Amino acid sequence: MTTALHDAPLAAPDMVPLAYRVAERHSECRDTVTVTLEPVADAVTQPSPGQFLMLWAPGVGEVPISIAGLPGDDRLVHSVRAVGATTTALCAAEPGTVIGVRGPFGTAWPMDQAVGGDVVIVAGGIGLAPVRPAVQAILADRAAYGRVSLIVGARTPHDLLYRSALDAWWRKEIIDVRTTVDTPCSHWTTGSVGVVTSELRRVPIDGPATVAMVCGPEVMMRIVGAALVDRGVPADRIAVSAERNMQCGVGRCGHCQLGPLFICRDGPVLPLASVAAALGVAEL
Repeated sequence: MTTALHDAPLAAPDMVPLAYRVAERHSECRDTVTVTLEPVADAVTQPSPGQFLMLWAPGVGEVPISIAGLPGDDRLVHSVRAVGATTTALCAAEPGTVIGVRGPFGTAWPMDQAVGGDVVIVAGGIGLAPVRPAVQAILADRAAYGRVSLIVGARTPHDLLYRSALDAWWRKEIIDVRTTVDTPCSHWTTGSVGVVTSELRRVPIDGPATVAMVCGPEVMMRIVGAALVDRGVPADRIAVSAERNMQCGVGRCGHCQLGPLFICRDGPVLPLASVAAALGVAEL
């Protein structure tokens, strides 16, 4: 039996998905696809950088995915890595495919707090997707910010997302873009080799005047957060995206609980000061 979007068995407004059609599909690397979605009829409220939506592949499942772009209209941009049945189905969705969308949910990057000061953004792997809208927002109003540094880490050059955008930002020198990989290849000439913390040490930082945004594996965020604190950035001016096992999106199922917090409701973007201790506890 075919599953229709209007057959969703939950009645609360934040639990009923709206129909969106895949308008564009772009392969970023071997396991990650960026899709642009357009509403079939009604549209969700436009999300802020850092927020996420629940994407539903009918007949397969639903997953939380952070927004990965600011198209400036009713469309949505998401980068999805194929790691399970639902994300694999979303990655395989060709233009014209209809999926369900709920949201937006969660907290956003502290863009207002960053205005007038310096910004350091550190992303690891797929963590570049949730911070990309923050970069786009900064570029749209570049004069409102001081020095802006973006550090991106990946396993290999082939795993880097948004290569053309990174190259364009690097060449225009509007922001300081630094890329680093664990394993280089013969044509890797525009970045470094090593972990993001090594590259972070090369970035000039005026601690009290800096807001930092960090997204990636939890061990990376924990180490980067500690390094930023050591450089004088206050812990309440360091935001991390703690994207644990979110399932319902509205704090009802309890799967994403982290200490006293529900990541889908209280996060995913949180001040390091409120979540640093919990990040040191392994996810079960």
